[in-house]
Amino acid sequence: MSVNGQRGRRPRADVQRNRAALLEAAQRHFLRSGVGASLEAVAKEAGVGPGTLYRHFPTREALLAAVLQTRSEELVARRADIAQLGDASEALRQWLRAMEEYFSAFSGLPEPLMAAAREQEPDNPLTLPCDYLIATTDDYVRAARLTGHARPSVQGYDLFLAAISVAWIKGTGATDEESLDRLRALIESGYRERDNEE
Repeated sequence: MSVNGQRGRRPRADVQRNRAALLEAAQRHFLRSGVGASLEAVAKEAGVGPGTLYRHFPTREALLAAVLQTRSEELVARRADIAQLGDASEALRQWLRAMEEYFSAFSGLPEPLMAAAREQEPDNPLTLPCDYLIATTDDYVRAARLTGHARPSVQGYDLFLAAISVAWIKGTGATDEESLDRLRALIESGYRERDNEE
């Protein structure tokens, strides 16, 4: 889905080729070197000059947002699978794991996404994907709340931050999968509604 409602002539074929080449090169560099990869190296691999890169993507965030858009199909497919579940609690759990995997696509990705979510600057191209993820998480939280599996105080933004934090910790390589599973269990016990024991 396009967020740009403008209509007009289609871009020239060479412009489309340059954009596609830049996105492919950027994805390879981000996978290899993280989101701080050299943009000059991206342009060189794509066979264009830095000026062409910046005409297409004026900022690093704009390039990163475009690359993430090309990778969003997997997340959309995961959401379609989750929609088939009849258990709101399990749906929320699986959505949090899907977001965690999305945030782990490139080394260093959690930081600019957290900044975009916190600052909510409309000019930051990463704000829109963050808003979508937070709103989607809110949908899952509301469904879990209706079935008594989420506390009334929990918000989608809280669990967006929880998933992105786990992805950040995973990206540091400072812990193993068993420790990450314990952290996920702690997060789940924090957002789940408790039985009336008190």
